[in-house]
Amino acid sequence: MHIKNKRSFKVIFVLLLISLIFASCRREAEPDDEMPTQSPSPAASPIASPTEEVRKEEPQEKDKDKKDEEVQKPELPEAIAVEGNKEPSLKVYIVQDNSVKEMPFEEYVQGVVAGEIKNDWPIEAIKAQAVIARTFVLQFIEEKGQSKYENAHVSTDIEEAQAWNADAVNDRIRKAVEDTRGLVITYKGEFARTWFHSNAGGKTATPKEGLNYKEEDPPYIQVVDSPDTGEAVDEDAKNWTASFPKGKIIAALQETDKKIKDFKKVSIGETGPSGRAITIKFDNTDVSAAELRLALGTTDMRSTLIDEIVLEGDNVVMKGRGYGHGVGMSQWGAYNMANEGKSAEDIIRYYFKDVDLVTMWE
Repeated sequence: MHIKNKRSFKVIFVLLLISLIFASCRREAEPDDEMPTQSPSPAASPIASPTEEVRKEEPQEKDKDKKDEEVQKPELPEAIAVEGNKEPSLKVYIVQDNSVKEMPFEEYVQGVVAGEIKNDWPIEAIKAQAVIARTFVLQFIEEKGQSKYENAHVSTDIEEAQAWNADAVNDRIRKAVEDTRGLVITYKGEFARTWFHSNAGGKTATPKEGLNYKEEDPPYIQVVDSPDTGEAVDEDAKNWTASFPKGKIIAALQETDKKIKDFKKVSIGETGPSGRAITIKFDNTDVSAAELRLALGTTDMRSTLIDEIVLEGDNVVMKGRGYGHGVGMSQWGAYNMANEGKSAEDIIRYYFKDVDLVTMWE
């Protein structure tokens, strides 16, 4: 009897020990409430109370409301104003057909984007161009009211507004325009001046430098380093050389406000923050470099970022970098940024400082 009780005691002791070990293992397998763990989102958390969810979301909603209140949405120009949050239509003078065609705003934007940028480029670069094109025409109509062509809001005349090529519209263009539908660039509640160009030659220009802009430079247009080089970039967009007969130079000078009939020496005059020539000296007379470029032809004198200018016999020889006036967004810069994974918004905010992106219609 004593032996049997002793054996029973041992069995009870072993069972108790096994029970303690099993309980200990279970406790180690379960997460410790006091140990820091990665917090699930409130929506995914099975233990977050409704009160906790509201508490976590309230600051975000307040920040969003505050941001929306701070961004001023401009009114549509009176000439194309429509009720509600609707897309306006445009009367476009088609230079190629010598006719006025009314079309939805976004259809016009498609043609502009196809005319201004290659339709096989990175999609984010095309999107940036779409936002710029949309803003450009709204600012144009806001300022001018209408086109110089009768009964039209804007035209496809590149000297007046933007290029336009409906035949080059493809699925990439359509997607870029649709993905940015109604989106424009504003600054303090007004449509921004969304200048753009082909290649900045490594550094963008101020409006005074590149365009001989007479008003105060908009604060959102600043000189920035621009990634304009690379194997994909056209060689003549990176570096260029041009030779102009002296007679052609003199004829071009007659189109400026300096009526120079002859000169014996030419040199770079005043330069701006980006290194571009603001003026070019003919003997001792300063001439606007931007105006001279327009008079000589912008496909020949490709930029005012001039490294060398000399008179060789009866020819003026220029060597420079970049292609275009250099103000605002560089298209080749946008191309390279998009290839590096930057979004259209990244590109826009890089070239246009402290601006807002506002959706004008759904």
